[in-house]
Amino acid sequence: MKVLLIEDDDDLREIIIRSLQKERYVVEAAATLEEARQKVFIYQYDCLLLDIMLPDGNGLHLLKELYDKGKRENVIIISAKDSIEDKVSGLDLGADDYLTKPFHLLELHSRIKSVLRRNQRSGEQFLQAGNVRVNPVTYEVSVATQHIELSRKEYDILFYLISRPNRMIEKGALAEAVWGDHIDQSDNFDFVYAQIKNLRKKLNQARASIEIKTVYGFGYKLIEI
Repeated sequence: MKVLLIEDDDDLREIIIRSLQKERYVVEAAATLEEARQKVFIYQYDCLLLDIMLPDGNGLHLLKELYDKGKRENVIIISAKDSIEDKVSGLDLGADDYLTKPFHLLELHSRIKSVLRRNQRSGEQFLQAGNVRVNPVTYEVSVATQHIELSRKEYDILFYLISRPNRMIEKGALAEAVWGDHIDQSDNFDFVYAQIKNLRKKLNQARASIEIKTVYGFGYKLIEI
C-alpha cells in the first residue's frame, strides 16, 4: 500500500515516514502544497496524510481540488488545528478522518488501516479471491488451509491485485504502488516480471484457484479459475 505524507515539519515527517515503512507501507512525501499537487495528480496513492497548515497555502485547498476534479482519494487530515470549523470543512470536502496533533503513531497506524478497510474492503478483515486469503494485519497468505511464504514484494503485488479483482492493472501503476513514485521512468519492468513469475509459481504449487493473467501490451488482471 502506498501513502503520500504531506507535512512541512521536517522532524515529524521523518518520524512518520520511518514508522510507516516499518508497517510495510510504501511512503512518498511532500513538504509543500505545490509539491503535493504535482504528485497527487500524477501518481496514485492508497491514502493521503494531509496537513492543513503548509508554507504555501492551506491543505484544504488541495482537498477541494481533488473534490472538484472528481479524484476520490482516501484522506486523513493531520493538523494542529482543532477547530470544529476545520474538521467540518475537511470532512465535507471528502476527508475520511481528522487526527489532531500531537498524536501517537500507533493511533495513526490504526486510523490508516481503518480507512483502508472501510473504503477498499467494505469493512472486511481479510481479502479473499477463490481459495486465497490475505490477512493485511499479519501479512499472512493462505491457500485453502495451507499457509504460503511470500517475499515482501510478492506479498505487495498479490495484495494490490487481490484488492482489485477482475480489473486490468497497468504494469506502470502496479510498479508505482509496490516500488514507489518515479519507478515509471525505468527503462524496463523486468523486476516486475521476475516477481510476478515467482508469485505465480508459488500460487500454482499451492493449487490456488486464482490466476494472474498477463494482458499483453498493458499489464495484469487477477481472476478466479
